[in-house]
Amino acid sequence: MCMCRSWAVVAVLLSGVSRAEVPPEYKGVPGLDESILLEPGADELGEEDAAGNGGDAEESDSPPPTSSSPSRWSNRLSLETTTWALLPRRGAGTDEGYLQVHPRLEVVNPGLFQLELGAPVRLRMWGREAGASLVRKEDWDELSDLGQVVQMLTLGGDAPNFVWVGALESYTLLSGHLVRRYNNRGNPDYHPAGAVATGMLRPFYVEAFASDVLGARLLGAEVVLDMQHLLMGRQPYPMQYTLALSAVHDWGKAGGTSEPMTLAHLDGTAILVRHRNPEGGFELQANAGWGGRPGEGGAWGAVAGLGAEYLTSRMDLRARLEGRLQRGGFRQGAFGPDYELARFQVAGPTAVPQAGALFPDGYSAYGEVILSWDAESLSVLGQRHFRLSMGTEVFNWGRVDVDGRLETQLFHRNLSVGMGGVAVGAGQPGARYLASAQARWRFLSGKLYAVGQGGTLLFPTAEGTLRPGTFASVGLGVDNAR
Repeated sequence: MCMCRSWAVVAVLLSGVSRAEVPPEYKGVPGLDESILLEPGADELGEEDAAGNGGDAEESDSPPPTSSSPSRWSNRLSLETTTWALLPRRGAGTDEGYLQVHPRLEVVNPGLFQLELGAPVRLRMWGREAGASLVRKEDWDELSDLGQVVQMLTLGGDAPNFVWVGALESYTLLSGHLVRRYNNRGNPDYHPAGAVATGMLRPFYVEAFASDVLGARLLGAEVVLDMQHLLMGRQPYPMQYTLALSAVHDWGKAGGTSEPMTLAHLDGTAILVRHRNPEGGFELQANAGWGGRPGEGGAWGAVAGLGAEYLTSRMDLRARLEGRLQRGGFRQGAFGPDYELARFQVAGPTAVPQAGALFPDGYSAYGEVILSWDAESLSVLGQRHFRLSMGTEVFNWGRVDVDGRLETQLFHRNLSVGMGGVAVGAGQPGARYLASAQARWRFLSGKLYAVGQGGTLLFPTAEGTLRPGTFASVGLGVDNAR
């Protein structure tokens, strides 16, 4: 999950309408080895009381979380125990089974501090090879894997000034032309904790991120300059016209070794239409940009498109449509949902790492839709009756890349169902497909729940190839907050 929105600057623009929330689309498919559903009780811990103070929220008959200070502090304890099986796929891999125990402790002071600690421990039940340890060693064989103990840490309130630490799932760096829908746990044997920090000092807005706080991996930032503020002073509606510069470098020295890669991009954005009302509003923006690989002549690309957002108390709809041009091996959104696998082997006929792959010259059309809807209100984080997030890019030379996530809550939110998938290089030889699904059913007043999940995986090997596999899991969990 990530504390930034796809268009974090838009959140600042609408600061008088709705606060910049933790976007639920960033509770995506972490490496496709487990799925965290949009489930009330996790992210909104302590938020329901705040919502109720406004007088608009309905009274809840769910048991409140325990609290050391009734006015501010809340805590949540949970324990989930499941079986977790790895199964062969396409004749590769072995049949392995584990007992997975996942304790969690969450402490929250709404708007100021949130800490969630815990990690899944997988104890081998079958498939033991000679000399194999009781605990699955791939989950804890490098320093970066200790990052999974910090499920989430937030310091500060809403945008524009905060620090966030945890898993980066479907993370987008502001304009999204370098890092878009990136998942830092796309490698199922690599469990880093990423970090995001934002800040505003007019006329500048800055967002910086690291994909691994304990290892030398992706590090990047985007600096946004409010041109109207620079030329005309502070305005009633900031960020009407902006110029942004972003840069990202991957050292490639954790979660396996890969060649380093650096990308940079320059973007300009203009708000064409803005309509505000007490419930939300509508915005239409145009953007254009140019980027490339510093130090590599001829590797560049250009982009132009439109973005829109429609926001009410019950629905949040975001859409983007862009035309893109690629030259010399550069492509927009290179650090995307497939990157943690592509850094070892790209999808397609050439089985080479992405840093050395020659992406064909051409052009593409990119579209993205993120829709959140709730019959009651969107004010409670993680509480959505329906959530759809999908991005698609179609290239003129026959390739199609798609990734998406669909989640829903049913039967008074007792049943949560989610499914997601990634298709990279569809329509070409060597295409890559991954999918997962999860269901969670709460009973006994919501304190006890059953969970089941399954999907496909790709494991990087020491030879630089990707070994296919399948996982399945079923079990029970209990917590002290609904």
